[in-house]
Amino acid sequence: MSRVLRIINRLNLGGPTFNAAYLSKYLAPEHETLLVSGMKDESEASSEFITQDMGLDPIYIKDMFRSVNPLRDRSAYKQIKQIIEDFKPDIVHTHAAKAGALGRLAAAECGVPVILHTFHGHVFHSYFNRLQTNFYRKVEQYLASKSTRIIAISRKQKQELSEVYNICSPEKIATIPLGFDLSRFSTNVDQKRAAFRAKYQIAEDEVAIGIIGRLVPIKNHSLFLQSLQAVLKRSQTKVRAFIVGDGELRSGLEAEARQLGIKYSCPENPGIAPLTFTSWIKDIDEVNAGMDIVALTSLNEGTPVSLIEAQAANNPIVSTDVGGVCDVVAPGKTALLSASKDLQGFTKNMLKLIEDPGLRSDLSTYSSRFVEERYSYKRLVSDMADLYGQLVPGAKPVYHLPADVAKKVKGYGRVTAGTLR
Repeated sequence: MSRVLRIINRLNLGGPTFNAAYLSKYLAPEHETLLVSGMKDESEASSEFITQDMGLDPIYIKDMFRSVNPLRDRSAYKQIKQIIEDFKPDIVHTHAAKAGALGRLAAAECGVPVILHTFHGHVFHSYFNRLQTNFYRKVEQYLASKSTRIIAISRKQKQELSEVYNICSPEKIATIPLGFDLSRFSTNVDQKRAAFRAKYQIAEDEVAIGIIGRLVPIKNHSLFLQSLQAVLKRSQTKVRAFIVGDGELRSGLEAEARQLGIKYSCPENPGIAPLTFTSWIKDIDEVNAGMDIVALTSLNEGTPVSLIEAQAANNPIVSTDVGGVCDVVAPGKTALLSASKDLQGFTKNMLKLIEDPGLRSDLSTYSSRFVEERYSYKRLVSDMADLYGQLVPGAKPVYHLPADVAKKVKGYGRVTAGTLR
């Protein structure tokens, strides 16, 4: 048994949040976990429902944000050190870059026996200029030297971290793919599909295409808009496109749609149009049920959650072949892939799926079984428990206390009923 301090950048709506929550919830009681989070950006959707639904009570570091700010970062570092000194973890496990930097430095300073970090993606490609990228690469190399293990979420990512960017040796990297509760994507599908398509007035003979995620540069929504323009001009099939999500590029993407001559609707100006900006939607299983095709146009990806969820809902995929995409899909069996920034190739694949319902059906047949075998949260928890067991042998037993007593003892909310060594 061990005591785990889990630190995540922020609890925004996405794969890292779900996985930090699953691990915090389901590794107990063998691994008592305290979940700590930074603050999400104002443009991001709230994910409090994820932790609330799982009965988790995270601690929030008020000064930990994604952006670099020396004063706030120093304050966050001190707060993390104080939590470590109070909680006395056997393992500090960090998720994503900012939490990984502050959390690992604090853990090393406090002499925590086991220090782990999960790369949910990386910033060494398509995020910054060459000088900034080299700086962050050197920072991660230094932090890796302070880590007991680095956790990659795909084989492709492990290869990039060890062989391309030389963050650390491959022997120091464990590959543990993400895991999710995918059951909601295969239940009540007909009702969810009817509800989504009624809400957005999608006719039965219209093909609905969705791209799901933050509206930020790395997602390259411009490629989606340019491809949509070509599709609307060339296809005889009725098409409705949906940009699901929000972020810093929302107004810029709307302006680009106008420039391309694509009529659109949005929450502020609802109606029927070839393109709809939906903003954030909490019930993403309903979105997937309503779609006929799910797209992704990113310049880089770790493990794209939207594609895992799309396959769980038996949706065919059209995507750029970047990062961990090829590990998440079965090329030619569940998805059609094209090179990054390849407008012609992406549009060709989009048109194939739009105009060939038989092809869409073929790509749907294998999808849910493919991801269920690889990306179940039960597999994630089992894999992580095995790694923890290897790294913390003979951990001291824990004695369970009632939740109210445990809270008084330490002053922090716990995931479990509460434990004390």
